[in-house]
Amino acid sequence: MKLHMLVIAAHPDDAEICVGGTLLHMRAAGQAIGIVDVTRGEMGTRGSADDRAAETRAANAILEPALRENLGLPDGRVQVTVEARERLARLMRECAPEIVLAQHVDDLHPDHAATGRLAREAWYLSGLARLAELDGGPPAARAKRLMHFMGHVPFEPTLVVDIGAVWERKIELVRCYASQLQPASTQDRGQHFLFGADILGRMETRARFFGERIGKRYGEPLLSSGPLACADPALWF
Repeated sequence: MKLHMLVIAAHPDDAEICVGGTLLHMRAAGQAIGIVDVTRGEMGTRGSADDRAAETRAANAILEPALRENLGLPDGRVQVTVEARERLARLMRECAPEIVLAQHVDDLHPDHAATGRLAREAWYLSGLARLAELDGGPPAARAKRLMHFMGHVPFEPTLVVDIGAVWERKIELVRCYASQLQPASTQDRGQHFLFGADILGRMETRARFFGERIGKRYGEPLLSSGPLACADPALWF
C-alpha cells in the first residue's frame, strides 16, 4: 500500500480535529491517506473505547482512508519505547507515505507530546536499511517530509493549509465523535479540558485566526522539520 499522506495521532478524533481539512483536501485530489491512532482513548472522561471505535468508523465513512490503524498503546501512558517506535517504523515502511503529519513534541498533553516524539523517531528509523533487514519486513523507506500539527501549544507555522472549501465537511467529520462534544454526566462540566469544553468553537477560532493570516476564511497550521523547497517562486508570490 502506497500512501501520499500518513497522520500519526494520539487519540481517535485528534487527526480529524487538527488536520481534518487537510485530509479532506487530499482525498478530494484523489490522494491516498492513512491515519494511525496510537491509543483507543479508553481513559477519556467522555466516551468508552467502544464508543470511540464506533465514532472512528463513522469518520472513516466520510474520509475513506486507505489505512486506519491503532497501535493500542495505553491511553494516558504513551511511552516512546523501542518496541513502539519500531512497530510504527515498520508500518511507515509498509505504506511508504510521501508526507507524515504528527502532533508536535511540545504539547501540554503528555500523550500528544509522546506521540510527536514517537512519530519523529519512527520516521527517522524507517529509513535505516539495516533495521529494515533485521525486522524482516519491507525495505527501508522514509517519507520525504515530516510535519507537525498544532495541539495545546501555539507555534509559528511553516505553512497554513487553506481549508475553506472543505470547512463544512470538516465539521461533519468532527461531529462523528459525538461522545467528545457533550457532557458525559451532570458532573461533567468540561473541567478536564484546558481551554474550554467547546471543541467545535475552539476549532473554528483557530481555523479563522490562521485562515486570516493567509487571506483565507479557514486554515490549518503546519510546522515543517526543515525548510521547504520551492522550484517555482510563482507558486508562492
